[in-house]
Amino acid sequence: MRVYFVERNTAETQIQLTLNLDGSGKSNINSGVGFLDHMLTLFARHGDFDLDVTCNGDVQVDDHHSVEDIGIALGMAFAGALGDMRGIKRYGDIVLPMDESLVIAAVDISGRPYLSCDLKIPTQKVGTFDTELVEEFFWAVVRKCGMTLHFKKISGVNSHHIIEAAFKAFGRIMNTATSIDQKHIDEIPSTKGVL
Repeated sequence: MRVYFVERNTAETQIQLTLNLDGSGKSNINSGVGFLDHMLTLFARHGDFDLDVTCNGDVQVDDHHSVEDIGIALGMAFAGALGDMRGIKRYGDIVLPMDESLVIAAVDISGRPYLSCDLKIPTQKVGTFDTELVEEFFWAVVRKCGMTLHFKKISGVNSHHIIEAAFKAFGRIMNTATSIDQKHIDEIPSTKGVL
């Protein structure tokens, strides 16, 4: 089983996160940020990952530290669960609709952290959630996991739908990229021999 547990404690957040790459989409999320709970639940379900997250953060300041630090913990969990990346497919991509929104997402688990987050979210908030934190979350994930991640909004006017499409797409592409390629099960998916 490719399972990894992260405990990360700072002066701003205390986080416990468990990720099972070979799960069934079950999640138990208590981040202290309601909208992020919703997005991570969708991510886990559409990625077929089992994900448990608890976070005690300084949300009395704002949601920034909790959102970013959960992204850090999730990136660490992916890196830990994947190990040397042997046998994984490495790449994943999707064009995902969510009502009027349409988002392209692609990932390369390459060891090289980079994010292109071209979502053009039209509002500054969804409820009490600052929409600029979507990019902060994904930057935290890619830095700690070492992946190249692209999002491109093709259409969409509803901020909730756009963000939901991105998180669902992220689950789907990570499911593909982390799945085992039976044809190359003992190989590192790189001509360099290492990722």
